[in-house]
Amino acid sequence: MTTAPDTSARAAASSPGPAVRALPAVVDPASWRDRAARHAERAEAFSAGFRARRLAGRTHEVDDFLFTYYPHKPSHLRRWHPGAGAVLADGAGDERAGWRWYAADDSAGRPPGVRVDASAYLAARGSTASFVERILGRTAARPGRFSCFGLHEWAMVYRVGPGEQRHERLPLRLGSTATDAVVEAHRLSCTHIDAFRFFTPEAVPRNALAPTRETQPDLEQPGCLHAGMDVYKWATKLGPLVPGELLLDAFELARDIRSLDMRASPYDVSGLGLEAVRIEEPSGKARYAAEQRAFAERSNVLRARILDELAHARRAAAAGL
Repeated sequence: MTTAPDTSARAAASSPGPAVRALPAVVDPASWRDRAARHAERAEAFSAGFRARRLAGRTHEVDDFLFTYYPHKPSHLRRWHPGAGAVLADGAGDERAGWRWYAADDSAGRPPGVRVDASAYLAARGSTASFVERILGRTAARPGRFSCFGLHEWAMVYRVGPGEQRHERLPLRLGSTATDAVVEAHRLSCTHIDAFRFFTPEAVPRNALAPTRETQPDLEQPGCLHAGMDVYKWATKLGPLVPGELLLDAFELARDIRSLDMRASPYDVSGLGLEAVRIEEPSGKARYAAEQRAFAERSNVLRARILDELAHARRAAAAGL
């Protein structure tokens, strides 16, 4: 059963969206095959390092994160989808005709085409789509907060004992005692459950908030680095309703955010070729907040694009597509 859209969340997301697109939209074979090929090339470039390290039995604390933390395999990232309402002319003989959530369509005449079955997808996963719609809309509607300075990573190693550090291969840049002192000299204000849940027991009561899974839609805000990375996660949750180009844009944002996340962390990442953002110093705080603001802007652009694609998918489903 398709869950009704969260119209209040979408309305709160801000400005009017793009013009309503025609349904169905027939895409000629040359165009969609070119888009699919370019998508595959871009996706393979994103995952090349991870795939090579995996074969060699090596890891990278920064670059592997998106493939180990989020359950979206490189092979899935490589798959291009056109989004809802697009009929891929002469696509019935393509491998994607056998993919889940695809259906044959003769809107383009003969030979038949293929399209994403938005109606079937939303009927089966309407509750997920509505949750994604709600959390993206509400997050985008809130002002960003830019005073946390990435201290969530520091709270994850606060007063840890030997062998308890999350990234054991990376040394602490300041050492344990000085790292603890940085935490104690600041007010923790993490709003994100999936960062907060990794706080050490000693760090938990130092946080101004106590995020939970239930309060996540009420606390997420665009200044949060982890909320920005999660735009990629929410895009994957919508499967073929999200065009491949948009999915990879979200992946690229998450990749860039992860770099800042670790550069501003208590870990010494110089061995990975990264320069530390020293958030314990005023200049480091200013640099962190500036990058954080830029990521907030990028993430809200992507939130709006995903919300528009979801609204388009609902229109396609209503039209029986």
